[in-house]
Formats: sequence, structure tokens, C-alpha cells
Amino acid sequence: MKTIFTLLFAAFAVVANAQTWDFATVSQADQDALNADTEAWTYDSSNNRWKNATTYEAAPLAANGAVLELTDGLLYTITAADRVRVDMKKKSVTLNGAGQVITIPNLTAGLVVSIDCQSSSSSSARTLTPTNISITEGFEPTTSRITCTGTVTEDGDVTLTATGGMYIYSIKVDNPTETPVADPDDGMPAESHATHLNTAANQARLQTTDGHIYYYNTADVASIDIDHSAATVSVVADGWTDVYTRSVAGMSFAKAAPQDYAATINNTFDGVQITRSAGWLEAAFVEWNALAGTEGYAVYVAGGQYAAPTLLDAPLVRQTADGKWRADAVGLISAGGYSLKVVPIVEGAEQADLASTATDIYVAPYSRQGFAHHGHSGVGAYTDDGQLKADARVIYVTSENAKTITLDVKTADKGDPEQRIGLQSIIAAYEKGRETRPLAIRLIGTLHASDMDYFGSSSEGLQIKGRNNTIPLNITLEGIGNDATIHGFGMLLRNAASVELRNFAIMWFMDDAVSIDTDNLHVWVHHLDIFYGQPGSDSDQAKGDGTIDIKGDSQYITISYNHLWDAGKASLCGMKSESGPNYISYDHNWFDHSDSRHPRVRTMTVHVWNNYYDGCSKYGVGATTGSSVFVENNYFRHTRNPMLISLQGTDARGDGTFSGETGGMIKAFGNVFAEQGTGSNYRPITQHDSATSFDCYITASRDEQIPASVVTLTGGTAYNNFDTSAQLMHTYTPDAAADVPAIVTGWYGAGRMEHGNLTWTFSASDDTNYDVDSALKSMIENY
Repeated sequence: MKTIFTLLFAAFAVVANAQTWDFATVSQADQDALNADTEAWTYDSSNNRWKNATTYEAAPLAANGAVLELTDGLLYTITAADRVRVDMKKKSVTLNGAGQVITIPNLTAGLVVSIDCQSSSSSSARTLTPTNISITEGFEPTTSRITCTGTVTEDGDVTLTATGGMYIYSIKVDNPTETPVADPDDGMPAESHATHLNTAANQARLQTTDGHIYYYNTADVASIDIDHSAATVSVVADGWTDVYTRSVAGMSFAKAAPQDYAATINNTFDGVQITRSAGWLEAAFVEWNALAGTEGYAVYVAGGQYAAPTLLDAPLVRQTADGKWRADAVGLISAGGYSLKVVPIVEGAEQADLASTATDIYVAPYSRQGFAHHGHSGVGAYTDDGQLKADARVIYVTSENAKTITLDVKTADKGDPEQRIGLQSIIAAYEKGRETRPLAIRLIGTLHASDMDYFGSSSEGLQIKGRNNTIPLNITLEGIGNDATIHGFGMLLRNAASVELRNFAIMWFMDDAVSIDTDNLHVWVHHLDIFYGQPGSDSDQAKGDGTIDIKGDSQYITISYNHLWDAGKASLCGMKSESGPNYISYDHNWFDHSDSRHPRVRTMTVHVWNNYYDGCSKYGVGATTGSSVFVENNYFRHTRNPMLISLQGTDARGDGTFSGETGGMIKAFGNVFAEQGTGSNYRPITQHDSATSFDCYITASRDEQIPASVVTLTGGTAYNNFDTSAQLMHTYTPDAAADVPAIVTGWYGAGRMEHGNLTWTFSASDDTNYDVDSALKSMIENY
């Protein structure tokens, strides 16, 4: 049997030749020495840093007669005063000028050196010039914070010479060739044959007492033996046995995520040949091959709310790009036993003898959990059971008719409704606040920016705006099938109440994909695929400015079951103008190799639960500016800095700084941290690690409150315990965190129906790479 890879457990002994200099924290002893040595060092109180008053020639930094603990083992060549700084504000040792040198002495060939650094100027690209290093990455002039890595070429010193002012955050030396040695008391196997999480396979999951999860494909394993008396779990296969002693906190099994729920197909001989049919969320589809001699097809749905076969609207029946035919039935209640009957039309008449039927179709309900539904029934044009509201109207929008489609909209208290022409014009008429009939806008195929009549927002694109948020718009914008897409623009919501966006993709948007901007209420954004936006002018806008942003005192918003593909900034939640607390929820989203802001929260009260963080390279959830965030039962797979509170915990170390604002409070419960990368940044610092400077306050139960005495280091904010109030909290049933990847990637999971019509596979290297993927970008730009 092939072993896929070997895990190196956290319990292994530290590699003997490894050494790390982390300049984020200056010990009290070093601070006292620097303050005492006024001849060699000058303290700059306004910037909280010390700068040298003497020069160094390949010598250790010293103060008051002692080598600084912070840089012990490194040598410095400093040519003039104020050319090296010990900088507590920047959490770095700063080389303040070209030609200043750091020497790492007496290294052995083959060791790996990594330097976390950044130019001290936002406009001048700089770097470190190394000697005796074979460069792996970095060492190129840039203004961005980078990691420079290389392998020592020959035995001897390595020097790092600044080309200009440089912040040096850390230096690390590793020995990649030294074999880790297992601690005999840690209860872990010296070598593990565990594999990656694979939601397409049946797997056994072992969760250890230190929070790791190890996966074994059941097809590859002969047996799993549990000896309760010795607290031993043995995983046995052909040729190896992994034994865990005293280290397994729990074991469970995960079935492969279902990838479809196929119908029973009943094809008529010489008639329509159905190739595929299944049910989905409040929808079902059927596909068939074109039948020679037909002019078209009539498709009937039966089951659920349709006691008798009911003809689908003509736009729901269409020919696809590959020449096949497809029909989608939407607005279905959850039920089993649906059928879809396809009847060919010849010379204007239905040919019943050539019809075929797909039966035994199960339709599941959308999950209406989250704050959008708290105290509000029927977000958008649909009732909570999935049917159109009684007086709802439907329009079908395509690239061919987006400019010319018409609808009569009431715009005044008296007189007849006004005919509006074009999609944006129709939606804009709702700003008058006179039209009360719900509207389902059904998008078919791809709608490019050039297809639109005009845009209500010059920065975002399509604008959905109400008169004020006390008048429900009751608008649903939904994609039909698995290929509905808007390309070249996004959406702006203002004063919008009771709006739903579902089942379409957004590509190459202008500013934000979805901007929930000002005074919105009861908005539900779900089952979207969101890809790259158009690059902005700033360095952090290479993938688009934002993805889903919520601000301007918007309240009761749910962001659920969306698939974000390599997003740069996933979701900003709150600015500085909100009155708060607002109530926002994120659940079952697939953050697929996205970088940051999952979400980044200011001022607001937010529930982040059952999301899949899949190889996120910068940080997960960030809390600032008095916000309260409950992070519950999420699955963090190879996610750097899963949770951050500004200016404390990890953020205060300088390893993951994301904000200089005052802190917000994070409560955490039931989360899983799997496939952790190297270093300490893949698990949060909790109050058990530091009573005052932590990334999150982890509770022993879901309903445990955080004491009011626990406050953020900056701003003095306490957690508001909204999640333990039956009046404030939405109704929900969380899934176990270990089950989240299979749910989110399964048939009813995140993104469009069938996970959309565009496929892309990220590589393992993308777990740590937050650059734009040029091939994916080209595919999206030219879609």
C-alpha cells in the first residue's frame, strides 16, 4: 500500500541545529539595559524605540555591559549612529540605512535560513543582499512584507546587507535533513501513515488531546483496534501499524460527501433520452440529448406543491453550450417523489409517445438559519418553505434581453404602474418605495457588463436600493442551473430590506463583488461562487478590492454557503460609523485558499460558525474596534493565524499584524485546527496561554459567558455575550466542526448548484501562497 505522506507531530523534539530570533518582544531585562546605557543607546519615546549611538564591527548588540537577549548569537556591522534600532512599536530590529549588516556566524552547509522583513519605506522597494546562500524565494526589492528563504551554500558565516532601511521581524535557521525523534512519553507513533482530509473518501478521524486530527482512508486500513483499558488506539494496515497511547481524545468516521442524488430515469424507446437528473436545494433539473426532428420541448414538474403535472416556464428549458438540453424547476418545496417529464414538440404539437420521465427526485430545503431570518419570515421573493410568495412576479434575464426586458412598476401612490425597460431601470423603480409586490429576477447564462442597460453604481455596478429599510423590497436575484454568472461588475445594496442573492457566480467585478453598504436589513447572500475581481491600484487589491463587504449600519445579514475562490480580502464587516451592535452571521462558507478577512470585524456583533477555512494564507477571523465575535465549530485546515484580536496575542508579537485599531473580543468554541503548517501561527493564543494578551477566549461549552472583567488590551472592550441571549441570538443547529469540510464540499454545499460549471484545483503550495494565480486570473478575465 502506498503511503501518501508522513506527518511530523508537534510533540517531536526540536531540531538540534534550529534557532529562531523573534524580534517582536523585548524582554524586561533588555529594556532595563537599554534604558541604563545612555552613552550607547538613545530612547525615542514618541516611537517607543532605542537607536544606537555607537558603531559596531561584526559584533553583538550590547547595552550596559551585556549582550542583548533579543539578538544573542547574531553579529552586527553598523556604520554610524541611528543605523540600528530596537523598535518595540514596529516589533522589529531595524537596519536604518544601506550597508548595515547582520551576520549569522558559523552555519553548516544545507541549513535553511528564513528572514521575515519589510522595507521601512512604503514607496521605496528594498531588500537584503545575502552571502553564502542559495536563494529559494524573496531577496528581491519590494515594499511588501516578505519572507526571504535560502539554503546555506558552504560551511561558514551568512551575511545579510540592507539596501536601505529594513524592518527585520524575525530570523530563523532550520536543519531540514535532521530526523525528528519522538518523545517516548507523548503517546504518538514515531511515524504516522495518516493522510490528508479527503471529503470524497470514507475516512476514520482520530482527534488527539493536543487538538490535531489525523485521517485514515478506511479503504486502506485493515482494522482499528481500541483497547480501553490501556487507552490505546491501533490503526492496522498491510505492512504497518500506527499506535496512539493516551493521546486520542476521540475517534469518529466520516462518510464521503455525497456528490449527487440521482433520479430514476425512465426513457422511452426511440423517444427523448434523458442522461441525468437530480434534485437540489428547492430546485431540480433534468438533462437530455437532442432528439432529431423536434422543434423544442415541453417539460412538466409534478410532486411537492404540484399535485398535477405543471408546465415549466419556457425560459427554464434551454439548450446548453455542448448541444444538450436542460430544464430547471425552481421554487420547489422540500419533498421526495418529484418527477420531471420531457415531451418533444413536433409541428407545434407535444408528442406524448416520445416523452421520457425522471422520477424519485428528492428536493432539500435551503438552510434558513442565521441573523437574516431572525424576526423576519420570507427573505426576498420566496416564503420560508421555498415557494414564491402569493403575489410575486418573475422576470427572466439573459444577455440578449437585459437592456430591453420590461416590467410595470408602481412608482406613485396614484395612477397606473410605470413601464420600465432594462434590468437596472426596473430595479431602480423600486427606490420610490411604492411597489410592494415581490420580484424574483431569474438570471440565465452569463450576463456581461456590456449587456446591461446601465449601472446604478459607478463603482460597483448593479444597484439594489430601497427608499428606506422600513419598506421591504422582497427581491430575490437568483441564478438558474449551474452556469448563471455575472461578469465585469458586482452589486451595491443600499437601504435594502428583505433581499436575497443566490445561486450564481460573480467574476471580474469592479470594486466589491457584493457591497452591502448602507442601512440594509434582513439580507441573505448564499450559494454564490465568487472569483477574482478587477485589480485595483493598491498592492492589496491585486485580486479585487473586496469580496463581500458589510458596512454602513447594515443589520441582520446572513452570509452562508458561498464559495470564495482565492479571494484576497474575503469580507469586511463594519466600518467606524456603525451605531452597533448590528447582527451578522457567516456559516458554511468555503474560504478556498482565500487570504484574509474571514471576516475582519469592526464594531459589529458577529457569529462565525461552521465555515471551512481551506488553506488560508494570511489570517482567518479578525476583531477590532469594540466588536464581539463568536467563532464556533469552524474547520481551519492549514490556516495561518486562525483568529486575531488587534494589538494583542499574535498580533502583538508582530507575526500576523492586521490592524492598529483598538481590540474586539473573540469567543471561541468547538473549532478544529488541522494540517497545521510550521511555526506557532496555526493555532491561536488563548487565555490559557496568556491571561491578558490572547487571540481568543476559548470556552468549555457553547453557552459559557465571558466575564465582564475580561477586556481587550487596547480599548478595554468586554464581550457582549449576545450568543447566550435567547432574545438576541438567531435559532440554529451547528454541525460538528469535523463534519464541516464534507458538508461544505458536498452536493448541498457551498457555491452554485453542482458547484458550478467552472472547475479549478488548487495545489498544496497554494496553502501558503497568496499571489494571484495567473492561469486562474486569465480564465476568469476571459470567461
